[in-house]
Amino acid sequence: MALKCIIERDHFYEGLNSLQNITSKKGTLAILLNVLIETSNDGLVLTGTDMEIALRIIIPAKILEEGAITIPAKKIFEIVRESGPDSITIEEKENSWVHILTGQSSYNLAGMPGSDFPQFPEYDEDNFISIESYIFQELIEKTIYSIAGEQESVYTLTSVLLRKEVVNDTTKLKMISSDGHRLTVMEKDLPETLEKLQPGETTLIPKRGVQEWKKFCDDHDNFEIALEDKRIILKDDNATMIIRLKDGEFPNYKAIIDAVNQTYCMKIRRQPFLESLKRINLFTEDLFHTISFELESDHMVLSSQNVELGNARDEMSVEYNGQPLKLGFNCRYFIETLQVMEGETVNVYVNSDASPCLLNSDEDQGFISIIMPMHL
Repeated sequence: MALKCIIERDHFYEGLNSLQNITSKKGTLAILLNVLIETSNDGLVLTGTDMEIALRIIIPAKILEEGAITIPAKKIFEIVRESGPDSITIEEKENSWVHILTGQSSYNLAGMPGSDFPQFPEYDEDNFISIESYIFQELIEKTIYSIAGEQESVYTLTSVLLRKEVVNDTTKLKMISSDGHRLTVMEKDLPETLEKLQPGETTLIPKRGVQEWKKFCDDHDNFEIALEDKRIILKDDNATMIIRLKDGEFPNYKAIIDAVNQTYCMKIRRQPFLESLKRINLFTEDLFHTISFELESDHMVLSSQNVELGNARDEMSVEYNGQPLKLGFNCRYFIETLQVMEGETVNVYVNSDASPCLLNSDEDQGFISIIMPMHL
């Protein structure tokens, strides 16, 4: 049968908007740039996938004829976005053409048969655990910024590591990320509701999957989660997301943390430090964002230089119990770390100009950031 239905514009827009990042990735299959639209007893089902992430959304609709069709996700989203408040009628025609009517406007889109679209993965309903979104929101927000980009040669660094560990007789849920130049760890006490959640030794969630997971948390106060072999599943009454996990070994992050000497500590107010770094970053070279830290017992001088533009210098009061040091770091790494922290005072542990720097705060429980130095 040929699909025909009427949809409220706002419901259609919200559903298509949620799928845009998933359907925009160009791959070997042209149909992956399309959204699958199919009828169900509950309304209309929208599905998008890039074979790494799959998202299925149910929206209310008046079904006139049952059926399934795929149409270009970007183009139908643009049509709906520019439409007025009227409802939208979709009707499948011959040879997979789709007629779209909204207000006084009408469009004809070349589609592809719904039967050609990849099948949505099956999963076990008995594996799900209910959870409040904020638990994973903080874990993700505190680690997502330091996941390596897709161009990273060590492909496991393009993922975040999810772990469940016992620390001092308390079970913790951890997320760890690294791009090879910095390492971020965020841990929280494991709620009783998540006791059944069993991440593997290397549960690696790809960066794009983490980004979509964050959006899912932002859009839902509560949801259900399940970990199955090679994938993680998130769902509520109207949406289901499946993220394929990566294989491989993540670097030994504990050894990196243990290697940092925490004898000498600089205490500094986070917000003034962040503002100073942003000013100094105006005169860094675009590629490495290199800045100099000159550290004394009661003050620190930040400086940067750009061969084409000039230089910048800023001085700040600090508390420091070590020897005078001159250090080089990527300014952007410090800015991004301080932006996700919340404490008023930051502890910065430094030992030498060749040693990693560790940042934490008494007010950011469970958070650790390590940044590697640069040669000046």
